[in-house]
Parts: sequence; C-alpha cells; structure tokens
Amino acid sequence: VQLQASGGGLVQAGDSLRLSCAASGRTFSSAAVGWFRQAPGKERDFVATISWRGGIIYYADSVKGRFTISRDNTKNTVYLQMNSLKPEDTAVYYCAAGASAQTAAASYSYWGQGTLVTVSS
Repeated sequence: VQLQASGGGLVQAGDSLRLSCAASGRTFSSAAVGWFRQAPGKERDFVATISWRGGIIYYADSVKGRFTISRDNTKNTVYLQMNSLKPEDTAVYYCAAGASAQTAAASYSYWGQGTLVTVSS
C-alpha cells in the first residue's frame, strides 16, 4: 500500500481544513487507516483512526468533537475533516495503513509522506 496525504495549508484559528489520504494497492479497502501528527520538537501523536469498513472509529481526546475521519473505499481515500482549528493543531499530519484500527503508531505498517497544517492565532 502506498499512501499520499494532501490538503494541508496555512489557516487561521477557527477555520476548517480537510485532509485526504489517497492510497494505491489492492489491500487498501481491507486496511484500517489512521491519522497521526507531529509538531516541531515533539513526538508523533495519534489523531484518529477508522477500520476498513468504517465501523470502528477512535479519536484522540484533543480532537474529539472537532475532527471527523471518514473513508470512501471506492476512491481509495480516507479523509480527515478538521473544524474549529486551534494553533496547537499545528503539525505535520501523516496517514498510515494497518491491519486494524489502533491508536499506537507501531500498529501501522505503511505511512504517507505527511502534509503540513499551520494554524495561526
């Protein structure tokens, strides 16, 4: 599975962005996909994950109620809708694919290159 994250940019606090994770490979539709983020000088943190059929979804507490993860297996794409963005959401966002929806980064075998989200105050 090869993953390509896109949709990042520079926005103001309170704005919205939608990130996309486009995948190639036959196994994508059966893979869980997670979003992680890494701010400068910090570790990579879990953001959200969705199972292959979309029936299992988890969010980090810091984004619950603001971010929504979804997927369209017909388009081999997973989305992360981010609303009410805050400066602390500034980070490089990565998508990753794995066997099941988990919050640990080590559970994912395939990673995209990341897309930068910058939220100004």
